[in-house]
Amino acid sequence: MAHGCWSTPAGQDTVIRLKTIHDAVAALISEHAPDAVALEESYVGADARIALSVGQARGAVLVAAANAGVSCREYAPARVKQAICGYGRAEKAQMQRMVKMILSLSEVPTPHHAADALAVAICHALSPPLLHAAAG
Repeated sequence: MAHGCWSTPAGQDTVIRLKTIHDAVAALISEHAPDAVALEESYVGADARIALSVGQARGAVLVAAANAGVSCREYAPARVKQAICGYGRAEKAQMQRMVKMILSLSEVPTPHHAADALAVAICHALSPPLLHAAAG
């Protein structure tokens, strides 16, 4: 199973970084033709700059999905944790171990962002079909 994470240079112009994310997601959608793209809802912590950057990156993903005609579903972090670990306040290490076990991986997915993304995908896959229909 393929999984991973993109990183862009911190000093690179924001527009180029967002284009890189958009183009990479568009290529994945083109290659794998998913039925949906699942994202974790944004968490706004103490640092507004980080929240803004994450929001911009999410926007690039949403636009790539919209351009391909692929629906998007969003899940709250606590819901993802509940689906994976049975507990909405599970620790990151516990989440990573459960993702490894659920997907029968030989090792914990790295970096931790990749494990987070896999957890959101598992949450989406385990969501009741009627939930998808009601949201669509």
